[in-house]
Amino acid sequence: MTREQYILATQQNNLPRAENAQLYPVGIYGWRKRCLYFFVLLLLVTMIVNLAMTIWILKVMNFTVDGMGNLRVTKKGIRLEGISEFLLPLYVKEIHSRKDSPLVLQSDRNVTVNARNHMGQLTGQLTVGTEGAVFGHSVETPHIRAEPSQDLRLESPTRSLIMEAPRGVQVSAAAGDFKAACRKELHLQSTEGEIFLNADTIRLGNLPTGSFSSSSPSSSHSRQTVYELCVCPNGKLYLSPAGAGSTCQSGSNICLWS
Repeated sequence: MTREQYILATQQNNLPRAENAQLYPVGIYGWRKRCLYFFVLLLLVTMIVNLAMTIWILKVMNFTVDGMGNLRVTKKGIRLEGISEFLLPLYVKEIHSRKDSPLVLQSDRNVTVNARNHMGQLTGQLTVGTEGAVFGHSVETPHIRAEPSQDLRLESPTRSLIMEAPRGVQVSAAAGDFKAACRKELHLQSTEGEIFLNADTIRLGNLPTGSFSSSSPSSSHSRQTVYELCVCPNGKLYLSPAGAGSTCQSGSNICLWS
């Protein structure tokens, strides 16, 4: 270092410092600091409220490791206990109730159960409403009965009603009447056995009455009270006034116009 460089460096270190040097503080002060504290406090309160609401929801809904409320998730599926309400369609494979407990499906309107194949086509339908149960297709069941003190009615408003079984169909009314009515024809058919009617009184109403000319003049004036049941070749039945012998005629107008 030369002498001139040494003297210049020594003079710069000995210069007096300015007394009025300005100092700038570092940090957040004033209204900015108050706003920051306010937002931190608001965030803390929001977190506490959310935590309290979460704990309350878990408590009210009865969340557990097995499920929620009356709903339990098991290895075999979902177990639901108590009364539940479904607002959207429910798709399940099987529905079972607890042992020795009935399964109740309740709705303000109709309850409809549909069965579909793998193509999505409707193969069976059951609709329960105020008028009873409506089946969209065939029904296979071992027993059909009504509630106590209620009538059992099987009806097909627009189509036919067919009951068949390989070993027979039994219809019984232990404490009431049995009535079968139709608009067109009622068929009772037995392919191998017989149709057996067993009752104290068998009545066939609204049968047509044929005419018979008797050779006895006194019989025409007497009031006829006894009739003979006649069968036409086509199977139609009609009544004929009873006489000393059979009064049935195969050429009766009832048989010809049937």
